[in-house]
Formats: sequence, C-alpha cells, structure tokens
Amino acid sequence: MFENIKGVIFDCDGVLFESRRANLAYYNAILSQFDHPLVDENDTEKTAICHAAASPEVFRLLLGEDRVAEALQLSSQLHYQQFIPWMEPEPGLFEVLQELSASRPLAVATNRGTSMDEILRHFQIDRFFEAVVTSRDVSRPKPHADMLLLAAERLALPLNQLLFVGDSIYDKMAAESAGIRFAAYKPQFEQEPYLTSHAELAGLLRSVR
Repeated sequence: MFENIKGVIFDCDGVLFESRRANLAYYNAILSQFDHPLVDENDTEKTAICHAAASPEVFRLLLGEDRVAEALQLSSQLHYQQFIPWMEPEPGLFEVLQELSASRPLAVATNRGTSMDEILRHFQIDRFFEAVVTSRDVSRPKPHADMLLLAAERLALPLNQLLFVGDSIYDKMAAESAGIRFAAYKPQFEQEPYLTSHAELAGLLRSVR
C-alpha cells in the first residue's frame, strides 16, 4: 500500500487539525443571520457536513438552494480568523510534517476556501507544503477528483506515486475518482488502511523508503 510513495496530499479538517468546534461556530454564525435553527453539536449528520463539505454544499443542505447565494455573500464578510484559535493541530503534526517534507513533497487538498493559507501561516506549517489546493482553485470540490488532480499536477508527480490522507467519505470518493491511493485518518467509516496518528503514517512511509 505504501510502496513507491513519492508525495503525500493531506486533507485539512480532521487530518491536520481537529476543527469541528471551529467550523460549527463559523457556520452557526452565518445561520444566525437567517430565520433558521443553529446546528447542534450533537447532530452528527449536520456537524459532519459542516466539517467536510465545501461551503456551497453546506448552505445548500442546511438552508436550501434559494438561499445559497445570500449565505455565500454573508460568509465572504465573515473572516475565519476569529475561529482559528479553536482549531487544534493533531498530535505530533509538526514533527511528522518536518520529517516527511525532508524526503518528499507534500500538499494540502481541502474543501476550505480562502481560510487555508492563513491557517497554515498561523500554525507555522506553511513551509512544509509545496502545493495548497482549495475549493477556490477548482470548479468541483471533493468528492470530485479535480482537487487531487490539480495537486498532483502542482507536485509534478504521477498519480500512482501519491498518497492522499483524508478522514471523510468525500476524501475517499475523491481519491478513488482520481486513481490515487487513500489512507483514512481516524475515519468515521470502515476503511483500510486505518491511521490512528501522524506518527503511524510517518513510520509506515519510513519503513518502505
């Protein structure tokens, strides 16, 4: 599974960071501007949508198609910076990124939009990534393959030499569509291989170097 991996692409939310609390606060701040109930943290289906989907889909599923444009307009005026302190880097993240980036190029492929660069700078890990692809860079976000294909192009590596690390079904579907190997990081669905930590990922890649 991990043989001949020359580059690694990471999802952001749930992989680089535990960000459910931050994302839920962000979307509830926008929902509060509508006559619409806020998403309860115990509503696993809706919190999963806020965690993994791109904003247009989140608004489409929560508010309906006719309110997507208005919600996106409101979201463009709400800076995500205020929610970044609620994000928590996954254990061992810095050390593993430092190790992996010394031997192979790394990328991020996320359904986030404009907030990704600022998040990487805030946590001082932007230097580890040679490519950052967000929903703003493609016409179709995950679960479509576009984001991963663009990341592969920017890393200048063939698809069969890449590994995508994600946590959601959107990530799995995107990897399958792109023809890129997929490793699930603490997923909420059955998937092999199953990674429990970034240290485990580093160890597996180290063993087949």
